[in-house]
Amino acid sequence: QVHLVESGGGLVQPGGSLRLSCSASGINFGIHTMNWYRQAPGQERELVALITSAGTKNYTDSVKGRFTISRDNAWNRVYLQMSSLKPEDTGVYYCNVNSRGHVWWGKGTLVTVSS
Repeated sequence: QVHLVESGGGLVQPGGSLRLSCSASGINFGIHTMNWYRQAPGQERELVALITSAGTKNYTDSVKGRFTISRDNAWNRVYLQMSSLKPEDTGVYYCNVNSRGHVWWGKGTLVTVSS
């Protein structure tokens, strides 16, 4: 069984920063692409950033230059460093991996950007 546990969300003012963490178990972490998604209130879930097993990173346009995804294969963790946060970054952030023919999701961590 694959388990993904996100942490690090919270309330932050516009312009602030947060670092999200996702801890993974039940997979050979180092060989998988890891993804961060988010879902804003009333909107569909969207892919925010991904990092491949080789360390290649991709971001959705709205977060380029502000968010940084990274991974620590020794600790089976993937991170999302978020800076210059905007109210439109508000949402539940989910860690995601495709493994064993199945898409696995964590329960998410809520990020609220508000003054």
